Amino acid sequence: MILLGVHLRLLCVICGPCIGLPGPDFTGVDQAVEAALARGDCPGAVVGVVRKDAVVYRKAFGHRAVQPEKVPMTVDAVFDLASLTKPMATGTSVMRLVEQGKLKLDDPASKHWPAFGAAGKDAVTVRQLLLHTSGLIDDNPLADYADGRAKALDRIAALRLEAPAGSRFRYSDVGYIVLGELVERIGGKPVDEYAKEYVFGPLGMADTGYRPDPKRVAPTGKREGKIILGAVHDPRAFRLGGVAGHAGLFGTADDLARYARMLLRGGELDGVRVLKPETVRLFTEGHEVPEAKPSDPPKKLLRSFGWDVDTAYTAQRGEVFRGADGFGHTGFTGTSVWIDRPSQTAVILLTNRVHPDDKGNVVRLRREVGTAVAKAVGAK
Repeated sequence: MILLGVHLRLLCVICGPCIGLPGPDFTGVDQAVEAALARGDCPGAVVGVVRKDAVVYRKAFGHRAVQPEKVPMTVDAVFDLASLTKPMATGTSVMRLVEQGKLKLDDPASKHWPAFGAAGKDAVTVRQLLLHTSGLIDDNPLADYADGRAKALDRIAALRLEAPAGSRFRYSDVGYIVLGELVERIGGKPVDEYAKEYVFGPLGMADTGYRPDPKRVAPTGKREGKIILGAVHDPRAFRLGGVAGHAGLFGTADDLARYARMLLRGGELDGVRVLKPETVRLFTEGHEVPEAKPSDPPKKLLRSFGWDVDTAYTAQRGEVFRGADGFGHTGFTGTSVWIDRPSQTAVILLTNRVHPDDKGNVVRLRREVGTAVAKAVGAK
């Protein structure tokens, strides 16, 4: 009985209000998600909130699937994280290689992948690839991926720049495919294996990785008329075999909470260090990037080496959290993370808004959830 009592007390430290303890009021989050479901913005969602190294909110809404049959959403649902792959798998792996001295931010990518230096790309650096200022196109034609992974990479290596390297910010999947290839060439194994061995495995993120078991996976849209379940939604990552630097990662809200806690703790969690504190700062601090089309007055855009800080892509931070004080990312399938340093808060929103017909839209929901969480934790 004593052990049971201790166990219950530990649980209630997490949920707080269940025994009348004061804590943040997340009613606004509930209301925002329920309204989004009513609008048909997404079939379901899982929301998690980390505050001061504890999970203070964790809830599932709606349905994991609506076709071919309805399946209720659960907090342990596994989601296609889409472009969260960029910072979580590729970015973290790149920063680990930088920390080890095996890769330098100002290295030309062609130093490690000589073929990539073709067509005037010899001066494109790792820094520019991470910041989306490389001058590369956002996505090259899907037809370039029709003949297998090796041929697709050859075609990427042969691409010409759209703009001089470093001259403008343009979000690029291609740039992160290149970074994923650099991880493999320098780290000695594909980015999925590297991230699993040195990031997700040590952090105990058992449900995070590429090419998952379909069990508990939230389905996405359709491919060739069939619901996608357990395979990556992104067509280019799919044609690369499900593993790429820009997309392909799957995971749960609980695992993302562990990853966020690691960053908020300066690269360590439960006695396991993934990155040094100075590497985490380097990974997440904002750097000014030039506008693609100069505006009047000019806008100050900030990206970090893997994360968005303050650009048009940061709607998920809401109306209260400030861009320069945090960082985050979104994913095409309806996923997002925002981490606010001053309040030590992480907001995790996972949806499969592309299920079943690729028509959902969670831009409004991301903004409303970010705002509701910020107000609940008293962020300023």
